[in-house]
Amino acid sequence: MGNTWGVSFGSRLREYRDHRGWSLGDLARATNYSRSYLSNVENGRKVATEDVASAVDKALRAKGELIAAARQDAAAKLNDTPWQTAELAAKLQASDTTATTLATLHSTIEELCCQYNRRDALELRQEAHEWLQHVGVLLRRPVGLRAHKELLTAGGWLALLAGCVEYDLGLATAAESTRVAALQLGVESGNPDIIGWAHEMTAWFALTQGQFKRAVHASLKGQAAAPNSSVTVQLMAQEAKAKARLGESALNGLLEAGRELLHHLPYPDRPDNHFMVDPSKWDYYSMDVHRIGGDNERATEYAGAVIADNTAPDGTELSPMRISESRLTLAFVAGRDGDLEQAVGLGVEGLKDGRQSKVHLRMIGAELDQELHRRFPDEGLISGFEDVLRGV
Repeated sequence: MGNTWGVSFGSRLREYRDHRGWSLGDLARATNYSRSYLSNVENGRKVATEDVASAVDKALRAKGELIAAARQDAAAKLNDTPWQTAELAAKLQASDTTATTLATLHSTIEELCCQYNRRDALELRQEAHEWLQHVGVLLRRPVGLRAHKELLTAGGWLALLAGCVEYDLGLATAAESTRVAALQLGVESGNPDIIGWAHEMTAWFALTQGQFKRAVHASLKGQAAAPNSSVTVQLMAQEAKAKARLGESALNGLLEAGRELLHHLPYPDRPDNHFMVDPSKWDYYSMDVHRIGGDNERATEYAGAVIADNTAPDGTELSPMRISESRLTLAFVAGRDGDLEQAVGLGVEGLKDGRQSKVHLRMIGAELDQELHRRFPDEGLISGFEDVLRGV
């Protein structure tokens, strides 16, 4: 995450505007705020409201960085431990289930979900399970019906997060058990988004295990359970990715339907939340489908957009996992263009150490390995990439 600590909203806004090559006039046209008003906000003469922060964040594809700066919650976004953790844990142990405490619990869980892309996976898994234990203790105590439902919902999001991290770590059995628990909590709380994400996890697991028909089935089941929401977009993406690997070519309609739905959804308060699909993420999904379909031009276009959208003005990678896959995509294209040296270099760069979904990267890496062997049989240079791939 880009370093926003101690940096004013106006300074951060100017950085992103310069980074995207936009003038204040460009920003005014994109947000429907006047140039003079935006100038006053950028220069600190006016305070940025929630609405203007959200509008400029969306326009400049800042992935929540500008929203965070406006809310002055940079410390919460940068710290490994959610704010007020110790105080909140003490209240929960005392069975304090007031509306304020539950609201703070949900905020803490959201912070954890926002750390998914960048925090050490083992640490995040441990903290998610610790909070699950706190919630589990409260669920065994007598609380009001509303508080009970809130706790079931909190447990559902925590289980989803823990399951995703477990699968990233290669703990497939544990991830499936946690996913089932999340699904149950979603059903008991009556939360269709949690149910939808539980089905999305099944689709993701199946996709990376080569079970493409199962991935399509899970995607469709999830879309039926949670229609017209953020998770629906993710489910449509998983459906398209699985169908591309099944050899289906007529996927533009599905891709456009997903993009259209995403366009009509409200811009998320926290685009960096793993369980919110921000508008720029559709380029990431489309990149995968076009790569598999052999459309090198579009795959390259989307890979470049993903890297640009997920790089802060100071060069920080906002989503290392998306950037890694984008580099692997560029490696595919380089190989198809006959440049094995560049393909191997980009492939190795895409598998570099950092916050990774190891199972997912192994799948993409294996597909790249097959592509290179098909195009460059008996070339020893490929072994360098395979050595790195085995270490993922």
